[in-house]
Amino acid sequence: MAERKSAVVVGGSAGIGLATAKALAARGEAVIVTSRDQGRAEAAAGELGGGAKGVAVDLAAPEGIARALARVERVDHLVIGGVGPDRNTAKDFAVPGALRIMTTKLVGYVEAIHALLPRFAADGSIVLVGGQAREYPYPGGLTVSTVNGGVTAMARALALELGPIRVNAIHPGAVGDHPRWANARELIERVRARTPTGRPATMADCAGAILFLLDNPGVNGANLVVDGGFGVGLGG
Repeated sequence: MAERKSAVVVGGSAGIGLATAKALAARGEAVIVTSRDQGRAEAAAGELGGGAKGVAVDLAAPEGIARALARVERVDHLVIGGVGPDRNTAKDFAVPGALRIMTTKLVGYVEAIHALLPRFAADGSIVLVGGQAREYPYPGGLTVSTVNGGVTAMARALALELGPIRVNAIHPGAVGDHPRWANARELIERVRARTPTGRPATMADCAGAILFLLDNPGVNGANLVVDGGFGVGLGG
């Protein structure tokens, strides 16, 4: 009987992270989900069942990440995402918000990997969650575009450094059923009208893309766009 795989989903208490954690649990993996808040992490773990565990981890406070993840015994699959939007421009630059989002993705992501690396299976794999603001900036999205561009480079650099552990990233566009977009229905409709599939990507689409990257041994250092082809119509 094959050994049960172990998955850690950092930022797994809501949105794409939770959808991914549910998909991993549904196929029998032992899942640990994290949130900045212990109560939310435990509530998400309760939704998953199967002995899933919840752990409080704040990627924006990287000095505490190793301690928070100390009880993780084995990692076959690691998914790292879960950062809220930050509205910032060069003209009206707010340092606290910029520091939080940049620390979360450009330092916190790597520190989580660093903390867990000694416990990785030899054929383990990692998926980072970025976003298509890296290719298509929008007003107020200076820091979001910047950090997601950093995730693009990070996936490639880590893939080279960590082999045989594989590292890939997904970059969703507007995700139609994500809670973040609940108050932006006009924008979602514009995305739908310009997307060749006739619909924006969903959280299930993103979770499916993450599982593909976790599983396929021939894919490494890839930055996979999940936007239904929206970028094709824009020349991307």
